[in-house]
Amino acid sequence: MIIIEKTIISDELIGKQFACALDKCKGACCVSGDSGAPLELDETEVLEQVFDQVKPFMSKEGINSIEKFGKWIIDSEGDLVTPLVDGVKECAYVFLDKGIAKCAIERAYYEGKIAFKKPVSCHLYPVRIKKYENYEAVNYDRWDICSPACENGRELGIPIYKFVKEALIRKYGIDWYQQLEGAAVFEENR
Repeated sequence: MIIIEKTIISDELIGKQFACALDKCKGACCVSGDSGAPLELDETEVLEQVFDQVKPFMSKEGINSIEKFGKWIIDSEGDLVTPLVDGVKECAYVFLDKGIAKCAIERAYYEGKIAFKKPVSCHLYPVRIKKYENYEAVNYDRWDICSPACENGRELGIPIYKFVKEALIRKYGIDWYQQLEGAAVFEENR
């Protein structure tokens, strides 16, 4: 375990490799699961503000679910999350592109329609953050649907922390990330 400021980081972020292989998994992390993508409180406000710019990229089913459930919901565990299609299927913000699940929020961002890339939890995946009273636990979320990404990461030699570098910097800042890099270099040279 690595401790940086008020975070406890799993060694797996340094020791395990990962690089998404959308051609193989088809974006299954946006389709599978019991709940939508975790959201920060400020992200619920952003979703309210950007929805009209995101909507043109969404599926009809996703739009219907947003109209029925809202742009974000509180799940059964009390967490803020994106809604699911029909309350049980893929994330309402998903659209299919040649059979691959992609994010309408991210597409609106890349099209220059909004300044918000996507929820930080999605950007960080396969890293998940658990908040506690005095610290945050930063862990690798091991899921069998990501087996192709693990194989791809091993082939390319990309550790998890490097794969999610941009997202970790977005969440914790460049100084925090540089400390993590330093810890990784120390571990590699031990």
